Amino acid sequence: MANITLVEAVNQALAYEMAHDENVIVFGQDIAKNGGVFRTTVGLLEKFGPKRVLDTPLAESMIAGITIGMAAQKLKPVAEFQFMGFIYPAVDHILNQASRLRNRTRGRLSCPAVFRAPYGGGIHAPEHHSESTESLFAHIPGLRVVIPSSPARAYGLLLAAIRNPDPVLFLEPKRIYRWVKQEVPDDGRALPLDKCFILREGRDITLITWGAMIKETLEAAEQLEQHGISAEIIDVATIKPIDFDTILQSVEKTGRCLIIHEAARHCGVGAEIAATIAEHGLMFLHAPIKRVTGYDTIMPYYKMEKYYLPSSAKIIATAKQLMEFA
Repeated sequence: MANITLVEAVNQALAYEMAHDENVIVFGQDIAKNGGVFRTTVGLLEKFGPKRVLDTPLAESMIAGITIGMAAQKLKPVAEFQFMGFIYPAVDHILNQASRLRNRTRGRLSCPAVFRAPYGGGIHAPEHHSESTESLFAHIPGLRVVIPSSPARAYGLLLAAIRNPDPVLFLEPKRIYRWVKQEVPDDGRALPLDKCFILREGRDITLITWGAMIKETLEAAEQLEQHGISAEIIDVATIKPIDFDTILQSVEKTGRCLIIHEAARHCGVGAEIAATIAEHGLMFLHAPIKRVTGYDTIMPYYKMEKYYLPSSAKIIATAKQLMEFA
C-alpha cells in the first residue's frame, strides 16, 4: 500500500487499468516522453509502450475527435488536456458527439471515454491555466463530470470513470495535486460515481463543496468546532449527476446549508444545489441557503488569486452568520 499524493494516485489508477485492460489507451499533449505537465503520466510510456501511450499535437479538437472515434470502436481512450482553459476547442466534439452517441444510435454505440484536465486556481498562472468552468459541462446531457478531492478518491473515481460505458469529464484540482498523502491500496477497487461522500459528520450546519475547496472547508470545520459549531462536510465529487439524496438528508439533519466553490458565482453548480434544496428541502431549513464562491470575473493574475479564491476565514464568517438565525 503506497503513501501517495493525488497526482500519484491518478498515475497509479491509469497504470492499474492499463495493465488489466489492453483496450485502455492514454494520450495527450506531452504526456508520453515528458510524463505530462504535472507528471501524472510519468513512467507509463516505459511500462506500456508507444502504441498505448501517445503524444499528440497541440490540437484539442483533434484530440477529442480521435477519442470519440476510438471509443466508438470499443477502445477505452483516456485523453488529457493540459489545462481546463485549453479544452474549449474540444467542446464541439464533446457536446455534439461524445455525449449524444448512445442516444443518437439508440444504444447501438456508446462512448466509454475519459477526458482528463487539471483545473482550478492556486498555481499563480495566467487565466487560461486557472479555469473553474465545470458548470458549463455539467449542463451537457449525457456527460458525467467528476472531480476528486483526495488521493484515495482520485484513484477510485478514475477507475470508475474508465470503466463507465459513457463519457466522463474528469477534472483534477491541481492546487491539491501534492497537498496531502494518503495510503492508497493499488487493488483496482473503484469508488461509486454519482455519489457524494460525507467527509465529516456534524449536527449544526452542512458544508457542501468539491475539488480543491475541500482543503479550506476542512480547515473551517475544525475552527468552527472550537466555537461549538458542529459542521457536516459533503464532498459532491460527481457534479453531474449530483447525489441530491445525500445532500437533502444532511440538510434535514442540520437545518442549515453553506455551499462553497471556487468557480464564479453566477450560474455555478452551487446555484443548482441551492435551487434543488429550496424545491425539495425548504421546510428543513432554519436559515437561508448561503454560498461562498469565486467572483464573476476572470481569475486575476498571481498574488491576486488569494483574494479571488474562497478562504477558510470567509467560510467561518458565513457559517457563523447562518448560526445566528433562530
